[in-house]
Amino acid sequence: MNILQKSAGIAAIVEAHIYIIAFIFYGAILEYPPTNASVTQELDFLSDNHLAFYIMDLIGYVLFGMLLVVLVLAVHKRLKEHTPNLSQIAAVFGFLWAGLVITSGMISTVGLNEVIELSNENPEKAMVIWSTITIITEGIGGGNEIVGGVWVLLLSIAALQGKNLPKPLIYLGIFVGVAGILTTYPADIFTEIFGISQIIWFLWIGMYMLRNTSNSVRNNV
Repeated sequence: MNILQKSAGIAAIVEAHIYIIAFIFYGAILEYPPTNASVTQELDFLSDNHLAFYIMDLIGYVLFGMLLVVLVLAVHKRLKEHTPNLSQIAAVFGFLWAGLVITSGMISTVGLNEVIELSNENPEKAMVIWSTITIITEGIGGGNEIVGGVWVLLLSIAALQGKNLPKPLIYLGIFVGVAGILTTYPADIFTEIFGISQIIWFLWIGMYMLRNTSNSVRNNV
């Protein structure tokens, strides 16, 4: 139990840093999509930065999803004693989110390879394929965060009922969950709020789980 809880704590902290890396990468290092770029220029941009995008997809989606599996399982084991049914439902959404995130990353990496190979022969078709891939990946795991939001919301409610986590962390989780559900509305502000608040939540629950490896109630953190 202690090993799982500590592993989950480390996983949560790493996930928070993955969020930060993604914000920096896509917002400051490589602004994507390029502003006012033509089809050819956008394809050239993807080709020139192929390795960077590939690595970020592996880290931001595949690795993130794998770490999420550990965290979901550990949180479920922490909460199930007092709220078994709600905790189990929350875990289902957590595992579903992890699967969607990993799937999104795999589609993106494979799709980018195909688009770059096709770009020299038929740029217009390559761009159509890339647009389709982007819509699919955004819909599955990047454009809205309803599944992740439901997971955090349900586990926070379960923790509130069972008094398994500090109340400030629980209330933050409820806020994160609601923000995630609101990302279904087409406004970037909700996605940004979810991402930033999720970073804080991941860091907080990660540190808490490292310091409190048992299921005992601690409300002073």
